Amino acid sequence: MARGQARLNRIAGVIALALASAPQWASAGAQQYEPLSAAVQSQLQRAIADTAAPRLAFEDPFVGEVWLKTMSGRLARHVPDERDRLELLTTIHYEATRAGLDPQLVLGLIQVESSFRKFAVSRAGARGYMQVMPFWVDTIGERGQNLFNLRTNLRYGCTILRHYLDIEGGNLFRALGRYNGSLGKADYPNRVRRAWSGSWHYDASPSTGKAPAREPQRPQRYLGQS
Repeated sequence: MARGQARLNRIAGVIALALASAPQWASAGAQQYEPLSAAVQSQLQRAIADTAAPRLAFEDPFVGEVWLKTMSGRLARHVPDERDRLELLTTIHYEATRAGLDPQLVLGLIQVESSFRKFAVSRAGARGYMQVMPFWVDTIGERGQNLFNLRTNLRYGCTILRHYLDIEGGNLFRALGRYNGSLGKADYPNRVRRAWSGSWHYDASPSTGKAPAREPQRPQRYLGQS
């Protein structure tokens, strides 16, 4: 009896390992390939090539620590390991700020795109936390870059969203549509906004680092506007 139970336990362990290592399918859409001008391609290549170590981009370290602790608590249900959470949040804050994006917006986008699954893969082939399409590596990156790598994925994702915002003149509704490959449709931008305002909004007081309990104001030129 004990020998049979041990065998069943080993089989269960093998199955669990196989499931953990298998691709985690995501239902997100995918960016569409569009030819880039030489100037834009060069600009995006420079953005991807930066090698500075990720860090929290707060002028006041105390405010940064409060943000990190607050967001870590919210993220715990998606990412149980504290060390993984802190690394992910620090990298998100660095890459988003570097690209001129709200880090909380990026958190909302990741929640919708991959549910914070590092190895998520969409049916279209988009990969990782921010569901980046592999053609971007050939277009603006270097051969062999791994889109499942935490920093690589966030670097590409934030750079791409910034690029789409620039194309759309700051219109976040349309930029998110381009990011998801659903330009002109309201479902995806609305879901990202709900995640952003409902789960990740944070407006810290400069003096205390504490956030008031209110939703963010609707960004200008956002929902349904062109």
